Amino acid sequence: MVTPDPGKRSSESDFESRGPSATGRWDSPLYQILKHYSQWLTTLGVATARPAAFFVFAVYASAWLILDPTSFDWHSVATLATWFMTLVIQRAEHRDTQALHAKLDELLRADRTARTELVKIDDEEPEVIEERRAADQTRDE
Repeated sequence: MVTPDPGKRSSESDFESRGPSATGRWDSPLYQILKHYSQWLTTLGVATARPAAFFVFAVYASAWLILDPTSFDWHSVATLATWFMTLVIQRAEHRDTQALHAKLDELLRADRTARTELVKIDDEEPEVIEERRAADQTRDE
């Protein structure tokens, strides 16, 4: 196991040098397809937290009412209510997450001994972050 130098502040972390890409596990075609799909899902999740998602919801509900008012019953109302609440929850969660990230970024910038590569960790995929956390936990033990 490589012991990191506490005074080292390089742009490449120890995690990146011993990570899955170094072992070739993430170079497989299946991983590349899943990575693309995961990035698309992340983009979709962020898009549903934008105000434009509520506009899409309103257009969809209006079109449903105008084009097929006879099919608009209690089940339709429940469907739209569920969709609307999902958008509200997604927006609130995104706002909270962004606020938390802004606070943590400020703390990382203020602490001169913090590892600078952590500032950009929120750009990584969740699986990469989980593996990094696991590696950090085993290093701390």
